[in-house]
Amino acid sequence: MLEASLLRERLEAILEALERVPRRFAKVRSPEDFIASEEGREHLDSISMVLLSVGEAFRQIDEKTQGEFLNRYPEIPWRAVIGMRNVLAHDYFSVNEAVIFNTCELHINPLIETVRQMLADLKTGL
Repeated sequence: MLEASLLRERLEAILEALERVPRRFAKVRSPEDFIASEEGREHLDSISMVLLSVGEAFRQIDEKTQGEFLNRYPEIPWRAVIGMRNVLAHDYFSVNEAVIFNTCELHINPLIETVRQMLADLKTGL
């Protein structure tokens, strides 16, 4: 089992990384914006790196807690979060900008809120 202090530290790092995504995504209005310019590609690359890192961190948390911790938060599709990490790590050149766009637009804020809830739950001993 993962120590609570180490888990909290990992979740704080995840939250800090996830909170960068909306700022980097702010100027992106469509999936094509990611590939229309060098700036767009930089946004795509930087957001993809955050998603890869976060997916890996959640994979490790899941592994070290034998699935118990993430299962407390079923509102997040954890297999999809970790699966995206696998695609970004092993098949980056096939990544579809529309998938990253939809992830940013629809899933980042709920994930941020869930990580905040995880931290609050750890603080209260849940």
